[in-house]
Amino acid sequence: MAVELVAALIVLGVLLWWPGNVAGLRQFGWYRAWLDALDFAEGGGRVALALVVPVVACALVAHFVQGWFYTLAALAFAILILFYTFGPRELESDFEAVLQASDPAAREAAAANLRSVPDGAPRAFTAPELVEAAVTASLRRRFGVLFWFFLLGPAGALGYRLAWVTADSDSDRVDPRTRHAARRFALALDWIPAHLMVLAMAMVSNFDAVIGTWRAWHAQPGRSGWELDPEFLAAVARSGVDADIRAGDGPNLSTLDPVGELADARRLMLRVLVVWLAVVALIVLAGWIA
Repeated sequence: MAVELVAALIVLGVLLWWPGNVAGLRQFGWYRAWLDALDFAEGGGRVALALVVPVVACALVAHFVQGWFYTLAALAFAILILFYTFGPRELESDFEAVLQASDPAAREAAAANLRSVPDGAPRAFTAPELVEAAVTASLRRRFGVLFWFFLLGPAGALGYRLAWVTADSDSDRVDPRTRHAARRFALALDWIPAHLMVLAMAMVSNFDAVIGTWRAWHAQPGRSGWELDPEFLAAVARSGVDADIRAGDGPNLSTLDPVGELADARRLMLRVLVVWLAVVALIVLAGWIA
């Protein structure tokens, strides 16, 4: 995991200090062509066939470059895959575009880039909607990738991103059954990192508000604690951001101010990122000591 931690620090450092729209470098045309070639299958079978070949190939390359002699090659490969699987749009650039827009129309247009589904309906420019968009984008562009990257290496990060590429494919390319199966699988991949984000938010934000909202969400009729859907994350994030603002996290901010809430949500996500990296660093350090 040490190589993955160093790769994550390098990639995150570059993207946080020099944010830019690098979506053009993250092209998945090769994978969509592979999906097209599998049009003889549909549903979960097509999803499994589509994912297994590139993920296994990535795992084999990562395994081949392991070892002291190939440490630099392993690091370079991990950096390449992590950079490729973040996104597809750069999160910090989209935050900056909304927060620094010069007029309301430009701000609302920039906020549309935070939506989690490419062809989804535009979100209303309200504080709750922006916070939900920010935390969902953070999960799917950053934390979901990081979790599977730390757990399974480059193959885990690639598998996570390709699952969402399949789920977000247009209807002309992928049949409805395949899209539905891919989306269910991608949401299941989000379930564990979403809970770890909640735990980190409880540590760096208002613990009672975060955990209370998480419990209340799962206590709703028809909800299950093992439901593989991270919808709870949006409600938890809103409660944490609102509690921070009421506690004076930002001067002269209101919980009804969309821009102020988005700025606080961004700060909250950065604090969560620091917690994640600190925990992984402790795990790596414990492994070295052992």
